[in-house]
Amino acid sequence: MRAVWSFWSRPFYTYYGQIWAKPLHHLLAWGLSVNTASRYYPDTVLVTDRAGKKLLVDQLGLHFAQVSTDLERLSGVDPGWWALGKLVAYGLQDRPFVHLDTDVFLWKPLPRHVTESRVFAQYPEGFYENGPYYRPQDIEWAFAEEGLTLPPEWVSIRAARSHFPAANCGILGGTDVAFLRYYAETAVDLVTNKEYAAAWQRLPDKRAYNIVLEQFFFSACAEYHRLQPASPFRGVQVEHLFSCWEHAFDPNYAARVGFTHLVAGAKTHPALGKRIEQRAQREDPAFYRRCELLLTQSALPA
Repeated sequence: MRAVWSFWSRPFYTYYGQIWAKPLHHLLAWGLSVNTASRYYPDTVLVTDRAGKKLLVDQLGLHFAQVSTDLERLSGVDPGWWALGKLVAYGLQDRPFVHLDTDVFLWKPLPRHVTESRVFAQYPEGFYENGPYYRPQDIEWAFAEEGLTLPPEWVSIRAARSHFPAANCGILGGTDVAFLRYYAETAVDLVTNKEYAAAWQRLPDKRAYNIVLEQFFFSACAEYHRLQPASPFRGVQVEHLFSCWEHAFDPNYAARVGFTHLVAGAKTHPALGKRIEQRAQREDPAFYRRCELLLTQSALPA
């Protein structure tokens, strides 16, 4: 199985870098994520832009079997769409893969029931209408105002229900690369196709809608096509590393699985940042020094 990372530099340098307590922790996390996962999945790929390649490969010296700068195609896209780099990376893959967020660390290989499944994600989330985090109704309003139609997977799942599927995509992948490519390319087209530009202009801050596009639409596509007799993706079903939210956030359960994901505010926690520093100093002191040297020579987001 191929291990894939993505880094669209514009959102990071515009605002997203501020999710880390220190710029040093972001750089160290890259080294830790790549080094741990590549032990089990040596076919490694980085999908980035030219600025990302300069930082991660040329300056930090991270090694990938393949490096793509395909995210240059996003140069004119609103950087509020921070998940778009991930979606482009999903759509580029031509063999079974796992995409890992930068803050995901694999201490063990992923279980076979996950890696051998058609599609998988980290854990199921789901949400209710008018919940605080997922706001598909805002997008539906904007598209309706412009007389535009959302994809059938979206429309079907949203009809006559009060609870909707979503999946945490700290990791995402599978063996059915055709389905994953279809989902990702459809999501990217929703953002980048000029036909939809007027609708998106009605929603100035795109950051709130990344999880709708990536996590809700992924689950909607899987649920829709699983039951469509004529679909080439008929029968597709999402496997999860953790069967529920409670398991994902149980440190003892996560330790048994051999998996760490620094979700949301964890990246600003001083104690966790210190542990990343200590591990990097112990396991790869040369990389640690390169990170420190880079930060003395250039300014990264605080």
